[in-house]
Amino acid sequence: MSFESLGLEPALLRALAEQGYANPTPIQAAAIPVVLEGGDLLAAAQTGTGKTAAFSLPLLHRLSKTAPAGTRRPRALILTPTRELAAQVHDNLRDYGKHLRISSTTIFGGVSMGPQVQALRRGVDIIIATPGRLIDHMQQRSVDLSGIDVLVLDEADRMLDMGFLPALKRILAAVPKHRQTLLFSATFAPPIKALAMQFMHQPREVSVTPPNTVANTVTHHVHPVDAAKKRDLLLHVLSQDSCRQTLVFSRTKHGADKLVTFLSAAGMRAAAIHGNKSQNARTRALSDFKTGRVTVLVATDIAARGIDIDQLPIVINFDLPMVAEDYVHRIGRTGRAGAEGKAVSLVSHDESGLLRDIRKLLKQDIAFSDVPGFEPSHPLRTDAAAPRPVQGQRQPQQRQGRQGRPQGSHRPHGHHGGHSQGGDRPAEGNRKRQRRGRPAAKA
Repeated sequence: MSFESLGLEPALLRALAEQGYANPTPIQAAAIPVVLEGGDLLAAAQTGTGKTAAFSLPLLHRLSKTAPAGTRRPRALILTPTRELAAQVHDNLRDYGKHLRISSTTIFGGVSMGPQVQALRRGVDIIIATPGRLIDHMQQRSVDLSGIDVLVLDEADRMLDMGFLPALKRILAAVPKHRQTLLFSATFAPPIKALAMQFMHQPREVSVTPPNTVANTVTHHVHPVDAAKKRDLLLHVLSQDSCRQTLVFSRTKHGADKLVTFLSAAGMRAAAIHGNKSQNARTRALSDFKTGRVTVLVATDIAARGIDIDQLPIVINFDLPMVAEDYVHRIGRTGRAGAEGKAVSLVSHDESGLLRDIRKLLKQDIAFSDVPGFEPSHPLRTDAAAPRPVQGQRQPQQRQGRQGRPQGSHRPHGHHGGHSQGGDRPAEGNRKRQRRGRPAAKA
């Protein structure tokens, strides 16, 4: 199957050809015809499968066929959980629609609302927004959603995990009831199905990968290590190829900053990206990483689904995630589009239970190997009694300051849900807090 066979606008085919795209991925081949028919779509696709094009191409095709009615109001709204993902989707839309007269803008927190208000006043066809900042604009009446014909929820499961459900309900109540709705998620978990039943009309379902699967081009490795030696082992692993782009995941924001300070003192070109960073700092760190000015990017889970880097060779878990599913999203940054990838986890004895959960989820073996000079004093346990770190309990490698505080438990910034300060700041992924029904902390 080729893109030509899908019946897309010639201007879109031209842009795809210029970027070297000839054949659609499975999610694109399954979703694009359904979207072109105009019906609602519930689509499950893992990260790295080309899902952005699966909704962007038919969306641009539809908008190119219809002229704006009256005053220029936004005709399509795309909601994403993170600023980075919003910017990534915006870049993709501009690439695909470069030969079309369709305008778009991003709406997210961490930056001034002024330029966003000006862009909305000039008139745009597509808004790509994080829920919190969009609520800010709705409250200030600087955005008009009455002309929305197509609503897209990208990474819907992540938005629920981050505590955006109340904001989503407010936004859904503000857009027209008669519209096309597209929901893309990594899984069809019960909360996603429940959300879909509330605001979608007889959606078609498309699923191209089983839930929580990883690319078969990714190899998994575990290096057991005492918690006190983790930083030194990380430096040792990174030193094997100091020019290699490496994405390192830390469980906490403060921990990410401490790692960058440590690595920079050792001569590594490192930067951090997390929810406490300003948007300018986050954009600069990501840009430097993509261009090679920074070779090590230390991130919290806010980056697990918002960073799109071609040919990223390796992801390192300095800390294992508290929720096993987040491991899948983290390592989804490598092994993309058929390329080989490597996922390395530095695991201490107190993380044995988290590792057991990950192995159970993956349903495949993970290679264990001691690194000479870093052999642990206590072996890892992967049985049912394996210990897990307790949320809020400081770990041996996290004794200074607030480093042991769980990621979603930092003191909130701003007010009324953090929208005016950050705009997209419910938690960076504390699912267990969400399940207990507590309000999400802001990242």
